[in-house]
Amino acid sequence: MSVTINALEALCKKHPKFLKKGGLCVALVVTETANTKGLPLKPEALRTDEGGQVAGLGKAAVQNILQAHGITKVLAEEGGRTSRGSLGLMRDYVGCLNELHEHVGVRLDEALAWWIEKVRMHFASEGPKFHFDTGKSLRANIEDLLMQAQELQADAGGANYVGAMLQHLVGAKLDVVLGKGQAVHHGSSVADHSTDRMADFQIEAVAIHVTTHPSEALVRKCKANLQAGLKPLIITVGDGVSGAAFLLKNSNVGDRVDVLDIGQFLTANIYERSFFKAADCRVTLSNLLERYNEIVALCETDPSLRIRLGG
Repeated sequence: MSVTINALEALCKKHPKFLKKGGLCVALVVTETANTKGLPLKPEALRTDEGGQVAGLGKAAVQNILQAHGITKVLAEEGGRTSRGSLGLMRDYVGCLNELHEHVGVRLDEALAWWIEKVRMHFASEGPKFHFDTGKSLRANIEDLLMQAQELQADAGGANYVGAMLQHLVGAKLDVVLGKGQAVHHGSSVADHSTDRMADFQIEAVAIHVTTHPSEALVRKCKANLQAGLKPLIITVGDGVSGAAFLLKNSNVGDRVDVLDIGQFLTANIYERSFFKAADCRVTLSNLLERYNEIVALCETDPSLRIRLGG
Protein backbone atom coordinates (compact mmCIF):
# COMPACT_ATOMS: atom_id res chain seq x y z
CA MET A 1 0.00 0.00 0.00
CA SER A 2 1.40 3.42 -0.97
CA VAL A 3 2.29 6.19 1.45
CA THR A 4 -0.58 8.29 0.13
CA ILE A 5 -3.17 5.55 0.69
CA ASN A 6 -1.77 4.75 4.12
CA ALA A 7 -2.17 8.40 5.09
CA LEU A 8 -5.77 8.50 3.82
CA GLU A 9 -6.63 5.31 5.69
CA ALA A 10 -5.20 6.80 8.90
CA LEU A 11 -7.08 10.06 8.32
CA CYS A 12 -10.42 8.28 7.98
CA LYS A 13 -9.74 6.11 10.99
CA LYS A 14 -9.12 9.23 13.06
CA HIS A 15 -12.04 11.14 11.51
CA PRO A 16 -14.76 8.61 10.44
CA LYS A 17 -16.97 11.45 9.18
CA PHE A 18 -14.82 11.55 6.04
CA LEU A 19 -16.66 8.41 4.91
CA LYS A 20 -20.07 10.04 5.28
CA LYS A 21 -21.69 12.00 2.45
CA GLY A 22 -20.47 15.40 3.62
CA GLY A 23 -16.93 14.23 4.29
CA LEU A 24 -16.66 12.54 0.90
CA CYS A 25 -17.80 15.75 -0.79
CA VAL A 26 -15.13 17.75 1.07
CA ALA A 27 -12.42 15.24 0.15
CA LEU A 28 -13.33 15.21 -3.54
CA VAL A 29 -13.43 19.00 -3.88
CA VAL A 30 -10.24 19.61 -1.87
CA THR A 31 -8.38 16.94 -3.85
CA GLU A 32 -9.50 18.56 -7.10
CA THR A 33 -8.47 21.98 -5.77
CA ALA A 34 -5.04 20.66 -4.84
CA ASN A 35 -4.69 19.17 -8.30
CA THR A 36 -5.57 22.52 -9.90
CA LYS A 37 -3.73 24.95 -7.62
CA GLY A 38 -0.93 22.72 -6.43
CA LEU A 39 0.37 22.03 -2.93
CA PRO A 40 0.77 23.23 -0.26
CA LEU A 41 -2.69 24.69 0.28
CA LYS A 42 -3.69 27.28 2.85
CA PRO A 43 -6.87 26.33 4.72
CA GLU A 44 -7.82 30.01 5.05
CA ALA A 45 -7.89 30.30 1.26
CA LEU A 46 -10.46 27.50 1.07
CA ARG A 47 -13.05 29.31 3.14
CA THR A 48 -15.85 31.40 1.64
CA ASP A 49 -15.72 35.18 2.06
CA GLU A 50 -18.23 34.87 4.87
CA GLY A 51 -15.95 32.30 6.47
CA GLY A 52 -18.65 29.78 7.30
CA GLN A 53 -18.29 27.29 4.44
CA VAL A 54 -15.73 25.56 2.28
CA ALA A 55 -15.11 27.53 -0.91
CA GLY A 56 -16.13 25.74 -4.09
CA LEU A 57 -18.03 23.06 -2.22
CA GLY A 58 -21.47 22.30 -3.66
CA LYS A 59 -23.56 19.79 -5.58
CA ALA A 60 -22.40 20.89 -9.04
CA ALA A 61 -18.70 20.69 -8.17
CA VAL A 62 -19.05 17.26 -6.57
CA GLN A 63 -21.18 15.83 -9.38
CA ASN A 64 -18.76 17.09 -12.04
CA ILE A 65 -15.97 15.11 -10.36
CA LEU A 66 -18.13 12.01 -10.02
CA GLN A 67 -19.40 12.17 -13.60
CA ALA A 68 -15.82 12.29 -14.85
CA HIS A 69 -15.47 8.85 -13.26
CA GLY A 70 -18.73 7.45 -14.63
CA ILE A 71 -20.87 8.04 -11.53
CA THR A 72 -24.19 9.79 -12.15
CA LYS A 73 -25.92 9.20 -8.83
CA VAL A 74 -26.16 12.27 -6.59
CA LEU A 75 -23.90 11.99 -3.55
CA ALA A 76 -25.48 14.87 -1.61
CA GLU A 77 -28.10 17.40 -2.70
CA GLU A 78 -26.12 20.25 -1.12
CA GLY A 79 -22.79 18.72 -2.05
CA GLY A 80 -21.73 18.75 1.59
CA ARG A 81 -21.92 22.54 1.66
CA THR A 82 -24.29 22.71 4.61
CA SER A 83 -22.86 19.76 6.53
CA ARG A 84 -21.76 20.71 10.00
CA GLY A 85 -18.08 20.07 10.46
CA SER A 86 -17.11 20.54 6.79
CA LEU A 87 -14.64 23.29 7.65
CA GLY A 88 -12.95 21.13 10.25
CA LEU A 89 -12.71 18.21 7.83
CA MET A 90 -11.27 20.52 5.19
CA ARG A 91 -8.56 21.74 7.58
CA ASP A 92 -7.67 18.18 8.61
CA TYR A 93 -7.46 16.99 5.01
CA VAL A 94 -5.43 19.99 3.86
CA GLY A 95 -3.06 19.36 6.77
CA CYS A 96 -2.71 15.72 5.71
CA LEU A 97 -1.95 16.63 2.08
CA ASN A 98 0.49 19.38 3.04
CA GLU A 99 2.40 17.08 5.38
CA LEU A 100 2.68 14.40 2.71
CA HIS A 101 3.80 16.99 0.17
CA GLU A 102 6.48 18.33 2.47
CA HIS A 103 7.97 15.04 3.63
CA VAL A 104 7.40 12.27 1.08
CA GLY A 105 5.36 13.65 -1.77
CA VAL A 106 1.72 12.91 -2.60
CA ARG A 107 0.03 11.27 -5.59
CA LEU A 108 -3.15 13.30 -6.06
CA ASP A 109 -4.41 11.06 -8.87
CA GLU A 110 -4.03 8.09 -6.52
CA ALA A 111 -5.79 9.99 -3.74
CA LEU A 112 -8.71 10.94 -5.99
CA ALA A 113 -9.10 7.35 -7.21
CA TRP A 114 -9.16 6.19 -3.57
CA TRP A 115 -11.91 8.67 -2.67
CA ILE A 116 -13.92 7.70 -5.76
CA GLU A 117 -13.79 4.08 -4.63
CA LYS A 118 -15.06 5.15 -1.21
CA VAL A 119 -17.97 6.91 -2.93
CA ARG A 120 -18.80 3.70 -4.82
CA MET A 121 -18.69 1.77 -1.56
CA HIS A 122 -20.94 4.37 0.09
CA PHE A 123 -23.56 4.01 -2.64
CA ALA A 124 -23.32 0.23 -2.51
CA SER A 125 -23.73 0.11 1.26
CA GLU A 126 -27.05 1.91 1.02
CA GLY A 127 -28.76 -0.85 -0.94
CA PRO A 128 -32.20 -0.60 -2.59
CA LYS A 129 -35.03 0.75 -0.46
CA PHE A 130 -38.56 -0.60 -0.54
CA HIS A 131 -41.09 2.21 -0.67
CA PHE A 132 -44.60 1.08 -1.57
CA ASP A 133 -46.28 3.82 -3.58
CA THR A 134 -50.04 3.31 -3.40
CA GLY A 135 -50.47 5.58 -6.41
CA LYS A 136 -48.55 3.15 -8.62
CA SER A 137 -49.37 -0.32 -9.85
CA LEU A 138 -48.03 -3.32 -7.98
CA ARG A 139 -45.76 -4.12 -10.91
CA ALA A 140 -44.40 -0.55 -10.96
CA ASN A 141 -43.44 -0.89 -7.28
CA ILE A 142 -41.55 -4.10 -8.07
CA GLU A 143 -39.82 -2.52 -11.05
CA ASP A 144 -38.74 0.41 -8.87
CA LEU A 145 -36.61 -2.03 -6.86
CA LEU A 146 -35.03 -3.33 -10.07
CA MET A 147 -34.31 0.24 -11.19
CA GLN A 148 -32.54 0.91 -7.89
CA ALA A 149 -30.48 -2.24 -8.42
CA GLN A 150 -29.63 -0.97 -11.91
CA GLU A 151 -28.38 2.32 -10.42
CA LEU A 152 -26.26 0.44 -7.90
CA GLN A 153 -24.85 -1.69 -10.68
CA ALA A 154 -23.95 1.38 -12.74
CA ASP A 155 -21.99 2.84 -9.81
CA ALA A 156 -20.38 -0.39 -8.68
CA GLY A 157 -17.91 -1.04 -11.45
CA GLY A 158 -19.50 -4.11 -13.02
CA ALA A 159 -21.11 -6.02 -10.13
CA ASN A 160 -24.30 -7.71 -11.40
CA TYR A 161 -26.79 -6.40 -8.84
CA VAL A 162 -29.78 -6.75 -11.16
CA GLY A 163 -29.06 -10.38 -11.96
CA ALA A 164 -28.53 -11.21 -8.30
CA MET A 165 -31.76 -9.47 -7.29
CA LEU A 166 -33.71 -11.33 -10.00
CA GLN A 167 -32.35 -14.69 -8.90
CA HIS A 168 -33.12 -14.21 -5.22
CA LEU A 169 -36.56 -12.66 -5.83
CA VAL A 170 -37.48 -15.76 -7.80
CA GLY A 171 -36.02 -17.91 -5.02
CA ALA A 172 -38.02 -16.01 -2.42
CA LYS A 173 -41.24 -16.51 -4.36
CA LEU A 174 -40.57 -20.25 -4.63
CA ASP A 175 -40.01 -20.45 -0.87
CA VAL A 176 -43.18 -18.50 -0.14
CA VAL A 177 -45.27 -20.65 -2.49
CA LEU A 178 -43.73 -24.07 -1.84
CA GLY A 179 -42.29 -23.64 1.65
CA LYS A 180 -38.65 -23.44 2.62
CA GLY A 181 -36.51 -26.38 1.59
CA GLN A 182 -38.11 -27.11 -1.78
CA ALA A 183 -35.83 -24.76 -3.72
CA VAL A 184 -32.04 -24.89 -3.39
CA HIS A 185 -30.43 -21.44 -3.22
CA HIS A 186 -26.98 -20.49 -4.50
CA GLY A 187 -24.91 -17.35 -4.60
CA SER A 188 -25.46 -15.35 -7.78
CA SER A 189 -21.81 -15.78 -8.79
CA VAL A 190 -21.96 -19.59 -8.64
CA ALA A 191 -22.11 -20.77 -12.24
CA ASP A 192 -24.28 -23.73 -13.21
CA HIS A 193 -21.32 -25.57 -14.75
CA SER A 194 -19.47 -25.56 -11.42
CA THR A 195 -22.27 -27.64 -9.89
CA ASP A 196 -24.56 -30.43 -11.04
CA ARG A 197 -27.38 -27.97 -11.62
CA MET A 198 -29.41 -28.02 -14.81
CA ALA A 199 -30.70 -24.51 -14.07
CA ASP A 200 -30.82 -21.85 -11.36
CA PHE A 201 -33.68 -23.75 -9.73
CA GLN A 202 -35.20 -27.14 -10.40
CA ILE A 203 -38.65 -27.80 -8.97
CA GLU A 204 -39.95 -31.28 -9.81
CA ALA A 205 -39.53 -31.48 -13.61
CA VAL A 206 -39.32 -27.73 -14.20
CA ALA A 207 -35.89 -26.19 -14.82
CA ILE A 208 -36.02 -22.46 -14.01
CA HIS A 209 -33.44 -20.14 -15.58
CA VAL A 210 -33.17 -16.56 -14.27
CA THR A 211 -31.30 -14.06 -16.42
CA THR A 212 -31.13 -10.39 -17.39
CA HIS A 213 -29.69 -11.16 -20.84
CA PRO A 214 -30.95 -14.33 -22.58
CA SER A 215 -28.20 -15.79 -24.75
CA GLU A 216 -27.48 -18.62 -27.14
CA ALA A 217 -25.70 -20.39 -24.27
CA LEU A 218 -28.96 -20.27 -22.31
CA VAL A 219 -30.85 -21.73 -25.26
CA ARG A 220 -28.36 -24.61 -25.33
CA LYS A 221 -29.08 -25.22 -21.64
CA CYS A 222 -32.81 -25.27 -22.37
CA LYS A 223 -32.24 -27.83 -25.12
CA ALA A 224 -30.26 -29.96 -22.67
CA ASN A 225 -33.17 -29.66 -20.21
CA LEU A 226 -35.60 -30.90 -22.87
CA GLN A 227 -33.35 -33.84 -23.73
CA ALA A 228 -33.25 -34.72 -20.01
CA GLY A 229 -37.05 -34.72 -19.84
CA LEU A 230 -37.31 -31.36 -18.06
CA LYS A 231 -39.55 -28.40 -18.85
CA PRO A 232 -37.44 -25.20 -19.16
CA LEU A 233 -38.78 -21.89 -17.89
CA ILE A 234 -36.91 -18.62 -18.50
CA ILE A 235 -37.58 -15.66 -16.21
CA THR A 236 -36.07 -12.38 -17.33
CA VAL A 237 -36.58 -8.60 -17.39
CA GLY A 238 -39.04 -6.99 -19.80
CA ASP A 239 -36.65 -6.38 -22.69
CA GLY A 240 -35.26 -9.87 -22.37
CA VAL A 241 -38.59 -11.56 -23.15
CA SER A 242 -38.57 -10.69 -26.86
CA GLY A 243 -34.86 -11.49 -27.10
CA ALA A 244 -35.36 -14.91 -25.55
CA ALA A 245 -38.35 -15.63 -27.81
CA PHE A 246 -36.27 -14.72 -30.88
CA LEU A 247 -33.35 -16.97 -29.88
CA LEU A 248 -35.64 -19.87 -29.01
CA LYS A 249 -37.54 -19.58 -32.29
CA ASN A 250 -34.30 -19.60 -34.29
CA SER A 251 -33.32 -22.80 -32.46
CA ASN A 252 -36.68 -24.44 -33.24
CA VAL A 253 -37.69 -24.71 -29.58
CA GLY A 254 -39.82 -21.57 -29.37
CA ASP A 255 -42.96 -23.59 -28.62
CA ARG A 256 -41.26 -25.79 -26.02
CA VAL A 257 -39.87 -23.21 -23.58
CA ASP A 258 -41.89 -20.77 -21.50
CA VAL A 259 -40.57 -17.23 -21.06
CA LEU A 260 -41.91 -14.91 -18.35
CA ASP A 261 -41.20 -11.33 -17.41
CA ILE A 262 -40.12 -11.00 -13.77
CA GLY A 263 -42.67 -8.26 -13.14
CA GLN A 264 -45.55 -10.43 -14.33
CA PHE A 265 -44.15 -13.50 -12.56
CA LEU A 266 -44.17 -11.74 -9.18
CA THR A 267 -47.21 -9.50 -9.63
CA ALA A 268 -49.62 -12.32 -10.49
CA ASN A 269 -48.48 -14.33 -7.49
CA ILE A 270 -48.82 -11.42 -5.07
CA TYR A 271 -52.38 -10.74 -6.24
CA GLU A 272 -53.24 -14.42 -5.87
CA ARG A 273 -51.73 -14.72 -2.39
CA SER A 274 -53.52 -11.52 -1.35
CA PHE A 275 -56.82 -13.01 -2.67
CA PHE A 276 -56.97 -9.97 -4.95
CA LYS A 277 -57.45 -7.64 -1.99
CA ALA A 278 -55.49 -4.58 -3.06
CA ALA A 279 -55.00 -3.44 0.53
CA ASP A 280 -53.18 -6.70 1.36
CA CYS A 281 -50.73 -6.58 -1.54
CA ARG A 282 -48.24 -4.39 0.30
CA VAL A 283 -48.01 -6.87 3.20
CA THR A 284 -47.69 -9.82 0.81
CA LEU A 285 -44.90 -8.09 -1.11
CA SER A 286 -43.17 -7.14 2.16
CA ASN A 287 -43.23 -10.79 3.25
CA LEU A 288 -41.68 -11.78 -0.07
CA LEU A 289 -38.92 -9.20 0.36
CA GLU A 290 -38.23 -10.35 3.92
CA ARG A 291 -37.62 -13.85 2.58
CA TYR A 292 -35.45 -12.35 -0.17
CA ASN A 293 -33.27 -10.67 2.49
CA GLU A 294 -32.94 -13.96 4.38
CA ILE A 295 -31.71 -15.68 1.22
CA VAL A 296 -29.24 -12.86 0.49
CA ALA A 297 -27.88 -13.17 4.04
CA LEU A 298 -27.35 -16.91 3.50
CA CYS A 299 -25.92 -16.87 -0.02
CA GLU A 300 -24.21 -13.52 -0.64
CA THR A 301 -21.32 -11.65 0.95
CA ASP A 302 -22.33 -8.20 -0.34
CA PRO A 303 -24.73 -6.56 2.16
CA SER A 304 -25.80 -3.95 -0.40
CA LEU A 305 -27.97 -6.60 -2.07
CA ARG A 306 -30.28 -6.48 0.93
CA ILE A 307 -33.44 -4.45 0.46
CA ARG A 308 -34.11 -1.87 3.14
CA LEU A 309 -37.66 -2.44 4.34
CA GLY A 310 -39.99 -0.19 6.27
CA GLY A 311 -40.47 2.53 3.67
